[in-house]
Amino acid sequence: MNPALMSVDGLKMHFPVRGGIFKRTVGQVYAVDGVSFTIAPGQTLGLVGESGCGKTTVGRCLTRLYRPTAGEIEFDGHDMCRVAAGELRAIRRDLQIIFQDPFESLDSRQTIGELLQEPFVIHRLGTPAERRDQVAELLRRVGLQARMIHRFPHEFSGGQRQRIGIARAIALAPKLIICDEPVSALDVSIQSQILNLLLELQAQLGLAYLFIAHNLAVVKHISDTIAVMYLGRIVELTTARRLYEQPRHPYSHALISAIPEPDPLADRERVILQGDVPSPLNPPSGCHFHPRCPYAKPRCREQVPELVPVPGTDGTEHLQACLRAGELDLQKN
Repeated sequence: MNPALMSVDGLKMHFPVRGGIFKRTVGQVYAVDGVSFTIAPGQTLGLVGESGCGKTTVGRCLTRLYRPTAGEIEFDGHDMCRVAAGELRAIRRDLQIIFQDPFESLDSRQTIGELLQEPFVIHRLGTPAERRDQVAELLRRVGLQARMIHRFPHEFSGGQRQRIGIARAIALAPKLIICDEPVSALDVSIQSQILNLLLELQAQLGLAYLFIAHNLAVVKHISDTIAVMYLGRIVELTTARRLYEQPRHPYSHALISAIPEPDPLADRERVILQGDVPSPLNPPSGCHFHPRCPYAKPRCREQVPELVPVPGTDGTEHLQACLRAGELDLQKN
């Protein structure tokens, strides 16, 4: 097994809520509340869950756009939680991010050529002529033409702008890219093209991805392993195939049951969760999922479940955080 390129242990990100005349801290938003996982070189970890569960916050902590409240993040031998701000620039050559909105992430005042040359300028790589050649090659890699370098972002379609965002992310040959909902703002017909492009680049360049999304059908297509998040915590982590064939956490089971079935004659029961997602400002005690879980017991309101191996497995492939692990027999209908 490949050693981990990135290892995350007990990651927490709590945002203070301030109020009153003196803006004192009156509460905390528990956006991420103890998340652990690893990403191997050349592999893709999918991070899924409903909106507001903390997925994007995890990605921003990994790149140190946010400084975590607690926990450990090790990337390629670097302690990302303690590394000095002056060292981040060099580390970020190997750690890039693709943002959700391909228009907002591009400076509308710069041409595409200027945008794509910027990483080389910041890191003082190459001569102006060499940078132009690099930009032309980047555009070719993502399926665009070199003659487009003089255009501005508003002259491109949404799918083309996301290709430009991908080109910028791969410019410095990184080892890991955080993909923050990179296809959610695109038409369905374009989503598959972008996903296939990401898979092609991964095979060509040996990239590792953290792929953040709320669409489980999309995540299944691209991920090797999948972590399911609910209200700041990971509730299940296993291979993509195993999660879809045999989900073991009630929340994962409900999410998978909601995936549209292409066969109109297929008989599959939809699991409808009751109530709304609680606020991260005041999360439930014990298991965060217990107010909506159809299998909750009194102890679920009091005890916090740990992410542990599913009974009957070797502990390296399937983890879940449920106090009733081993008692429930969830089948994907």
